[in-house]
Amino acid sequence: MQGYSDIDELKLSTISGYFQLFTADPQLRLLSLFPTTMSETDSIKWDSTVGGRGMVPFKGPGQETPMGYSRGIAQHEAKVAFFGQKRYYDEEFLNNLRQPGTTAQKMVASQKLSMEMAEMGNMSMRRREWMISQMLWNNGFTYKSTGDTTIKVDYGIPSSHIVTVTANKSWYNGADRTILADFNTANRTVRDACGATIVRAISNSSVLEYIASDNDILTLLSKSTFGDGNLFSGGNELINANPSIIGNLFHKNLIYEVYDEQYEVRANLTAVVTASSTTTISVDDAADFVAGGTLTFVDASAGTSESETIASVDEDAGTVTVSSAPSTSYKATEDYVYMNRSFIPDDYMVFFADRVQGQNIAEMVEAPFGIPARYGMFADTWDRKDPEGIWLRVQDKCLPVLKTTGAVYALKVKP
Repeated sequence: MQGYSDIDELKLSTISGYFQLFTADPQLRLLSLFPTTMSETDSIKWDSTVGGRGMVPFKGPGQETPMGYSRGIAQHEAKVAFFGQKRYYDEEFLNNLRQPGTTAQKMVASQKLSMEMAEMGNMSMRRREWMISQMLWNNGFTYKSTGDTTIKVDYGIPSSHIVTVTANKSWYNGADRTILADFNTANRTVRDACGATIVRAISNSSVLEYIASDNDILTLLSKSTFGDGNLFSGGNELINANPSIIGNLFHKNLIYEVYDEQYEVRANLTAVVTASSTTTISVDDAADFVAGGTLTFVDASAGTSESETIASVDEDAGTVTVSSAPSTSYKATEDYVYMNRSFIPDDYMVFFADRVQGQNIAEMVEAPFGIPARYGMFADTWDRKDPEGIWLRVQDKCLPVLKTTGAVYALKVKP
């Protein structure tokens, strides 16, 4: 019997062609900063150093060459993160899109499936982006592995490079805030640790707003004292301030980038939510939800939603507690909750040098998976015979590694 994947318009090669067409770069910026390498196994080891720029000693003619000593090296080991998603489409769905014998209608089905696969591909890229962002500002993250075990990767960024300003130094409203000095402190800390100069600073627009309203910054950037005074020309669309001008305050090679891209944390309900009663919400995965965020409840059948503030999260119990019960009841399995989070959180500024002594400070390591072994994001399809339908799947297996820990400086600018 002919399966759906035997129909020309629904073959993997056809769907993959549309997959490439519909998979556009979703404005993810961190993915392009570091190179990709491959590992022969999914258990990887890497060495990291804080950094340094030493010199070999002088020696006299005819004398023995002095003994040298390696810089301090930390050894790391982790199992590469494996992630993916599959979706199922039954015969009713496919036949409503594809009228038998009509090529045009078959193309509609293949395009629809390709768009679904492209969405999963973008979700996979966002997971890569998320891992890099967590490495840079959070010094690590946790993820699931074999047997549903939890692995925590700690990149070993020195504690002196993970800093929170005091209340009086808050960039938001601190009476004694010194934004210029904090930029210079970040640069000196990285320079003293590894000999490199920071070349990138990244925050979201909330931090740009603090900077653009700082009196010291405004004075320095006035036309009479700095360049053309064009802080507010060609700037960020949210507050009309130009981050590149701010970066040039510190040195001409510093690229200050405002990055407001977000990701969605989503989980299915595993227990009924009763209107005006339930505040402890049971979900299939509570990871990545955070207290203080906004939890949105979605009634999938009605297409309606409402939001409440998250009071606490218990990952082990698989629960998210909200401050007030929602006004509508929601069904287990069918309905879901989500929250949006920024890759670079509010109130954080991340500084880093992307290369030290000509070497990249980090890389994304891909590991093999599947039969035959594959590397990188991989999409495939297969039929289900009874009841009839088709599965789509996207998988990926990789982990970012940080080789020069002293090249990163994460500053929380509002305690």
